[in-house]
Amino acid sequence: MVKIGMMIGDRYEILEKIGTGGMSDVYKAKCHKLNRFVAIKVLKQEFSENANFVSKFRTEAQAAAGLMHPNIVNVYDVGEEDGIYYIVMELVEGITLKKYIEKKARLSFKEAVSIAIQVSMGIEAAHNNHIIHRDIKPQNIIISKDGKVKVTDFGIAKAATSNTITSNVMGSVHYTSPEQARGGYSDEKSDIYSLGITIFEMLTGRVPFNGETTVAIAIKHIQEELPSPKEFVPEIPNSVEGIVLKCCQKSPDRRYQNMQELIADLKQSLMNPDEDFVVQNDPDMNGGTRKISDNEREQIKRRTVYQENYDNSREYEEREEPIRLRADTEAMYENEGDAEDDDEYDYNPKMERVTTYLALVGGVVFCVVAIVLAVKVFGGRGEGEGTSDSPVITSPVSTESPEAPSSSESSEEEVKKAVMPRVVGRTVEEARNALTDAGLKSEVDYEESDDIQAGEVISADVEEGAEIEVGTTVKLTASAGPQGISVPSVGGMDYDGANALLTQLGFAVTRVDGYSDEVDSGIVMAQVPSAETEAAKGTNITVTVSLGKEKIWVPKLLGYSEQDGIAAALEAGLQVGEEIAYVYSDEYQEGQICYQSYSTGSYVDPGTVIDIKVSKGPEVQTYKCNASIMAPTPEEAPDYAAGMEVAIRLTADDGQVLLDTSTSSFPQAANYYGLTSAGGTITMTYYVTTEGTTITDPETGETTTTPGETQERSFTRRIDFSLE
Repeated sequence: MVKIGMMIGDRYEILEKIGTGGMSDVYKAKCHKLNRFVAIKVLKQEFSENANFVSKFRTEAQAAAGLMHPNIVNVYDVGEEDGIYYIVMELVEGITLKKYIEKKARLSFKEAVSIAIQVSMGIEAAHNNHIIHRDIKPQNIIISKDGKVKVTDFGIAKAATSNTITSNVMGSVHYTSPEQARGGYSDEKSDIYSLGITIFEMLTGRVPFNGETTVAIAIKHIQEELPSPKEFVPEIPNSVEGIVLKCCQKSPDRRYQNMQELIADLKQSLMNPDEDFVVQNDPDMNGGTRKISDNEREQIKRRTVYQENYDNSREYEEREEPIRLRADTEAMYENEGDAEDDDEYDYNPKMERVTTYLALVGGVVFCVVAIVLAVKVFGGRGEGEGTSDSPVITSPVSTESPEAPSSSESSEEEVKKAVMPRVVGRTVEEARNALTDAGLKSEVDYEESDDIQAGEVISADVEEGAEIEVGTTVKLTASAGPQGISVPSVGGMDYDGANALLTQLGFAVTRVDGYSDEVDSGIVMAQVPSAETEAAKGTNITVTVSLGKEKIWVPKLLGYSEQDGIAAALEAGLQVGEEIAYVYSDEYQEGQICYQSYSTGSYVDPGTVIDIKVSKGPEVQTYKCNASIMAPTPEEAPDYAAGMEVAIRLTADDGQVLLDTSTSSFPQAANYYGLTSAGGTITMTYYVTTEGTTITDPETGETTTTPGETQERSFTRRIDFSLE
């Protein structure tokens, strides 16, 4: 049980609890060995008791501890004490990307892309070290107070998934890749998919797939195509849309193959947002049929016998690994084309005999394999009929003929069918949801109707109850209302004027804000539906209103060195004032920035000048001493007599000796200036001689005289100095 104030590992003092998650609790702690603050993630008890999980957890966390990157929350240490398993990590003060999105509703494409680039760079560093995150989501991305983006929980997700941790512990299924949802193998491209979903949420303020249960959402990741983010935010640039769609392809081979490719496109989208430079991967085309040269065709003909027997001997393997065999065969053709002479072919009788021998051996092997398979298929079926314990082998061979069905018949059997649901008479939203649930796509056209309510489906190009192929697009015709009204152009108008005009014509108005370098603040810069479109009364018109130039989030400069603070300000798009003041500060050390004219987290225009002040350290206060040192009093020195020699020593609190003298006359002046201490101590020392003694021996009458002794006496006085 972790308690506030306890020490872990003889070095980490638990200060406060700062967060909790599905698998762990997070505490702020102080490392007394290195004198710094850290975050300690402590496994919850139900996971600490699972020895298998703990073993994998430690292994993965130790691997993550080897990662050092500016965009990764670095892992410092991994340990265990009294059944408490913990990870010591870098303490990052800030908020998660999830909370940041919720705070801003949605991000501009520039801000979203900038964050995505930093996240990608962190993930790339991990992938280069063969570490896959497997749980990329906004909750695992932190934006620090100084504006840096960091990815956390590297290595932990793998340990959790390998122990079948349930989805409510593992985090949101909203960001999982299709291969993860199936429970299959996941690699670096799974992180790319999850990052694509995260970018989608940054741009639109919502996740693409939602449902009542985690299973329903996972199925959508597997089956449904990702909606375009432009459906929700039309002003998203084409290049950014293409990046998101490529990241979130169902097939990993169609996604970006590594983070380096993704980072390059993200950077390109910042410079040329409207260009169509995103290249979609098509592995089917890469592995498809290609045209061969005449020379290659002639070589293939000359080696027909060898190739036919090679194919026969590999026929069974071909059924198991068609992709590998196709690649091997093409590679063989390419190698032969390079090795053989283009003009002639040397005939070799020995090679022909070897080829014939291989052909015979291949034929025998093929026959043996075919006989064994036939015995297993047909013999097993006859013996196993009516026996529930015997395995049943489902064969595509028909009962009328032992021949296998044609490839066209097999493909027809594999096509999935969907039943066309009822859509006529339902609202467009209800109809599209019903089609989506059935595995179908939809397109909607509107036409005017005096009899049917606006937004209600009039007809569909597929009859209700008909069986059609899954994924087919069904065209719906819906009512636009009794009278279509031409939507006016409100671009360039201020929002109040545009809202008044559209409302007067009977439209509903939804306002969306966005930044623009060209359009002044408060002016409409886009509308959906577009101008001159026919729409029914009551139709919602979405107008995008400019907020002016995109604002810049002011980073935290306080506590940074002057050089680092200026670099952070310039990197954020700010300008630093020419005059930098150097002032005293009790809070910040010498050389640290102690003042910034715009507070951290505020938003300003690009290029705004921010003034800073640099600490000279605590101000040094000086004191003066103007004192008259009086003679010892009877209380201080009962055996002191006027005229005695007294040694006087005045020492300031900082150890400086101000006065060291002897005198028999008082008062003694003590005047000193520029002192750094607020007071001091006066030590007075004097000497007293005791009387001698005379002793007489009673027997002899002799007398012995003992002289008096000189003894040292001293005392101290406290003296306070005054401010100069």
